[in-house]
Amino acid sequence: MPSSTTELIKGKLDIVDFLRGYLTLVPAGKNFKALCPFHHEKSPSFSISPERQRWHCFGCGADGDIFGFVMKYENMEFGEAMRMLAEKAGVELRHENPAEYRYTGLLYDLNDQAKKFFVKALAAAPIVKQYLAERGLTPATIEEFELGWAPNEPEALSMQLLNGGASPQDLLQAGLSLKTERGLMLDRFRARIMFPIHNHLGKVVGFTGRILPQFDTSNDPKASYVTAKYVNSPETPIFQKSRLLYGFWKSKDAIREEKRAVLVEGQMDFLMSWQSGVRNVIASSGTALTSDHLRAVRRLADELIICFDSDTAGADAAERGIDLAEANDFAVKVATYRGFKDAAEAAKADPGNVRRTVDAAVPAPEFYFEKYLPPAEPGRRLDPGALTTREMLGKLRTVLLKLKRIASPVEQEYWMKELAKRTGIEERTLEAEAERAMAGGAAAVFERAPGASEGPAGQQEGAATRRRVSRQELIAEDLLALALARNNFALIEDCREFFTPQQKEMYELLKSGKRKSDDQALDAVLGLIVLRDQTAAGGLSDLDVASLKSGLAQEYYRERRKVLALAVRNAEARGNDAELAAALAELATLPGGGE
Repeated sequence: MPSSTTELIKGKLDIVDFLRGYLTLVPAGKNFKALCPFHHEKSPSFSISPERQRWHCFGCGADGDIFGFVMKYENMEFGEAMRMLAEKAGVELRHENPAEYRYTGLLYDLNDQAKKFFVKALAAAPIVKQYLAERGLTPATIEEFELGWAPNEPEALSMQLLNGGASPQDLLQAGLSLKTERGLMLDRFRARIMFPIHNHLGKVVGFTGRILPQFDTSNDPKASYVTAKYVNSPETPIFQKSRLLYGFWKSKDAIREEKRAVLVEGQMDFLMSWQSGVRNVIASSGTALTSDHLRAVRRLADELIICFDSDTAGADAAERGIDLAEANDFAVKVATYRGFKDAAEAAKADPGNVRRTVDAAVPAPEFYFEKYLPPAEPGRRLDPGALTTREMLGKLRTVLLKLKRIASPVEQEYWMKELAKRTGIEERTLEAEAERAMAGGAAAVFERAPGASEGPAGQQEGAATRRRVSRQELIAEDLLALALARNNFALIEDCREFFTPQQKEMYELLKSGKRKSDDQALDAVLGLIVLRDQTAAGGLSDLDVASLKSGLAQEYYRERRKVLALAVRNAEARGNDAELAAALAELATLPGGGE
């Protein structure tokens, strides 16, 4: 996109007037100031310069222009921010492929027309309104989230849109119609309650349709066909299921304010939670939870409360969610509805159930204790004999491996002590069992963390070597393998400051010619490095080595900035000015501190 287009947009949109739509601005000389929306603070450190048309936060170091603000605040890519600001400024975007932009606009328009059609159809369908009322939804909630009804007719929506000028191909591309083998156009959604899915700006990009119970044939052995309970829009240029969470466009401000998000499983759970007053809620629906989902939320929240169905499937889904959330650097808790299937059912019985359940959420390790260990009477330890069977020992090892994946050594030690109290097994015995499990082959196999490199820094030697590792660990281990293969540890001497304590220990061991230590967990990693040394040596140029070193430094500083940002928030929350000043001073010295 030519820079002249961005300058034209910025010339038409005054940053001060624009930011007034997001923040409360106070004059400060020739500039304006506000409380920073990107970190908690008591006094305003967010400054806006009308002269420079830029903003800067002296607290967290973030800065940018009007594009940077929209991208950071709305969790957008540059192209999305460009389209939003161009529309607001009345600037026509010129692109290598103008038809692409026009076609994107057409898809938005078709989805909006479909939403209005479904809303109008619901208004004329008393049976559907009665069903929604029986489920506990109020008319206000139905209106706010634009729920609708797809009539039980083969082509009601398609014919209306075609008569309005849309082409059959447009309806197929938008995912609103289907084409039969005979070439007939049929509505994708029929006899379904319609939940519009909005993007982060509140535009409708797709739908989830739930079959009305009287049209559900899934449990009817005499039915000529089986009806799916839920039907979702297919992927389109404006709808990528792996990136959109239901309700996020509504709840993002509450999430930002509370710094925590409540994750539920479906639209009804979301709507009933929202209606009950829990506004920092999001829902995974129509697809499995992904890292893309969580990365958008992580910019706003430090804590994720997972609140899935109370059955076995819900517990398994919660566990997958915990693993994914921890890989995306969330503090994770789990909320369980006692005596109810899910949030929707609990909210219908008593709206206060939702807030009480969320407030009673327990840290993920406690969830694992309850899921995998035998129940213990309050205040009493388990009978250690109950853990000696092969089945229970396997479950105990599962819990130990979960605890060993906790990033913070302090948190890990705390939960190991709690497990010792719960089981009646000495902590040192549990540590030994954990080390045995981690070094024990299949039980210790984990998938690579999302976002880890697939290039030279991400190569692994077979399934048995896959572990949950960060990109920093992968790069550091490749550099260690490279130095070992070339027998030249001076080559990576300048990288040692970016190594973890464990990596520094491995550096000294390998440099001295040793391949073993007294630590089984450390030896497991050493073994992988020795196996990889020939791979690391082959085909890596000096430029490749420099690239690895640069990548390691970037990962180190990125993680350090995250730690210091957390320290800033904690110091502000406690009112500790000395800690705050120290954290801000170090943050200012780090490369890329203003990112």
